[in-house]
Amino acid sequence: MKKTIFTEQAPKPIGPYSQAIVSTSPLVFTAGQIPIDPGTGQLVGSDIKTQTRQVLLNLRAVLEAAGASVQSVVKTTVFLLDMNDFAAMNEVYDEFFRDAAPARSTVQVSRLPRDVRVEIEAIALVKKS
Repeated sequence: MKKTIFTEQAPKPIGPYSQAIVSTSPLVFTAGQIPIDPGTGQLVGSDIKTQTRQVLLNLRAVLEAAGASVQSVVKTTVFLLDMNDFAAMNEVYDEFFRDAAPARSTVQVSRLPRDVRVEIEAIALVKKS
């Protein structure tokens, strides 16, 4: 369903992500997820690790509802309020994508919804039914 692309002609990834992914399946494009507890509707945590974990749990739930999974993600975009949080975000991100690192872009933004520290969106392969 997906093929990881790596070439020595481009820089090696500096984190848990692939240079590119080739897809042969239908795709799902998620909205950006922020660290809101779906049960309470409240923001979770104030530190980047806690917020990243909740964002990725939310993202996993959306992917599964769409017939996809964390393992079928081909591309993510991570929006950080502060690029100084990159290493700590990466630690938690790696827990979710260790065995199937998608291509990824990470950018610092001036503000995120509800003033959270991180937002992540994904593109994933949908399982054929």
